[in-house]
Amino acid sequence: MRFPLLAALLSIPAFAQSPNDLEAVVATPLGVIRFEFAPDKAPKHVSEFIARARAGYYNGSAFHRAVANGIIQGGDPLLKNPKTPKNLWGTGGLNLLAGNYSGMKHERGVVSTVRIPNKPNSDGAQFFICVSAQPPLDGQFSAFGRVTEGMDVVERISQVPTGENGFTDTPVRIEKLTIEPKKLEPYLNTPAGQLRRTVKLPTTLGVIEITLEPDWAPNHVRAFLKLLETGWYNGTAFHRIVKEFVVQGGMGHTRPNGAPHNADRWVHNLKGEFRDDVKHVRGIVSMARGDDPDSATTSFFLMLGPAPHLDGKYSAFGRITGGMEVLEAFEKEEVDGESPKRRLEILPSK
Repeated sequence: MRFPLLAALLSIPAFAQSPNDLEAVVATPLGVIRFEFAPDKAPKHVSEFIARARAGYYNGSAFHRAVANGIIQGGDPLLKNPKTPKNLWGTGGLNLLAGNYSGMKHERGVVSTVRIPNKPNSDGAQFFICVSAQPPLDGQFSAFGRVTEGMDVVERISQVPTGENGFTDTPVRIEKLTIEPKKLEPYLNTPAGQLRRTVKLPTTLGVIEITLEPDWAPNHVRAFLKLLETGWYNGTAFHRIVKEFVVQGGMGHTRPNGAPHNADRWVHNLKGEFRDDVKHVRGIVSMARGDDPDSATTSFFLMLGPAPHLDGKYSAFGRITGGMEVLEAFEKEEVDGESPKRRLEILPSK
């Protein structure tokens, strides 16, 4: 990244809210990017970025440089003027901050600060986002955030046409960059008594109604509700049908092209909630897992028949109370081994 020096002065007010509770929201013509901050890694960079954003510093600027599936770079205030000559792109808003080179790796989604090459302590207001891991940048640039939503938008920006020095043929405008409270994980603190409800699971073969049982597995009910209501399950496939045993689905990589989802940030391992008195019989809904008892995440299965060997070892969290004819339709699907011969999906709710 070779940029000549252009000093810029800006009075930065202090912020009242903890940066741990805030996110940057970057609106572009290609979609919205949200990223959280890492004040423990680069506190000065975080505080000044938030202050600048709140003052409207980034509104109307642009992502002016892109490396396909590598990085995107933006935030130069000179780009607010659409007549700024291309030879000046990337020269604004530098040499404002000392570097803060922490142990934060430049992994996919990491947000970091642009500086003048070969000049220590020349960090500025410009920033870049890693589309893929960039190990050579570790310890060389000041990382201060991580994307929580919109990596698909970051990827699209990285793929716009570019010319010399990676400058975009047409800048991708930052229409507005605001600071908002961080989105909270749905149902995280909902009391178990308020989780008992019946939900609809639309599928290629029809709608299945599931009555959730938080008395059995409250944290698995929370996770299922979160993924269902945020639309995380939409487009995921039922990838396994074993006659008289299970129908299994709900894995993110089964979406078309393995597309990411905004709720990916809330996917995490669930501690097993096993009960010997809850039997895995036809119509029970339970969560799949790996060899580790606490490795369940998103994949679930619908029981087609009794399987006592699962009792006390898998976390059942609901039962089918409507749409048993849909379950029967799944049983009739042709399979290749355990894989359905045609694609069967969870569909968006109407």
